[in-house]
Amino acid sequence: MNGHESGNRGSNLRDRTKAFAVRVVRLYSSLPKTTEAQVIGTQFLRSATSVGAHYREAQRSRSTAEFISKVEVALQELEETDYWIEL
Repeated sequence: MNGHESGNRGSNLRDRTKAFAVRVVRLYSSLPKTTEAQVIGTQFLRSATSVGAHYREAQRSRSTAEFISKVEVALQELEETDYWIEL
C-alpha cells in the first residue's frame, strides 16, 4: 500500500471490488445463452471486473496525481457498468 491511503480503508475497498468482480462473474455465468444476453453480459463482465484491476493499479501509483487519474478510470468503468445494468 502506498501513501495515498490510510489504514483499513484501502484494503477494504480492494476487498470489496474483488468481491464485486466475483459476484459479477457468477451472474454472467447464469445469464441465458441468447445472443442479446451474451453481448450485454460480456460488456457488463468486462467493465465490472476492470474496476478492481484499475483500483489495484492506483494503489501502486507513484504520485498523488497518478493515483487520482487511475481511480478516475475505475470510476469511469463503474459508470459503464451501471449503464449495462440499466440495459
